Amino acid sequence: MQEIRDLIETLRRSPRILSEFVNTIPEDKLDLRRGESFWTVAEHISHLAQVQPMLLERFERFMNEDRPEFVPYTPGKAKEEPDTPPRMTMTFALDQFACYREKQLLLLEKADDRTWKKTATHPEYESYSFYILARHLLMHDYWHMYRMEELWLTRDAYLTKLE
Repeated sequence: MQEIRDLIETLRRSPRILSEFVNTIPEDKLDLRRGESFWTVAEHISHLAQVQPMLLERFERFMNEDRPEFVPYTPGKAKEEPDTPPRMTMTFALDQFACYREKQLLLLEKADDRTWKKTATHPEYESYSFYILARHLLMHDYWHMYRMEELWLTRDAYLTKLE
């Protein structure tokens, strides 16, 4: 149970860490595109805000369905989606991220042991559960934060090129 409490506490801190981090980035760096297939820092922030409703819905499905079946979400792959996330204002994006995170945390905190162990079907993963989704949420937050820092500070020769 300590592992779950630690996970929830870390997820609770993400909005403040993200907000404080974003506020250190100079305005002129937010929309700088470092390469043809690279997202900008602002697009990463917007993406973090935009996916939170979908992630909340996944937690709700775990709470309400015996064995939910999920479909993969890959940004920019659906016909109606642009290749890059639509840019939000930073204030709005950070507010939306924090608002949805609070809703997610309310569900996580009221989940019982059975829910934390509940499994689902997801074609991308060999194993998928309520716990894995919560951990995935954490890893997703910090992967994007790391990428934003890299896009902001890393010299071109050392910048990670993603496919």
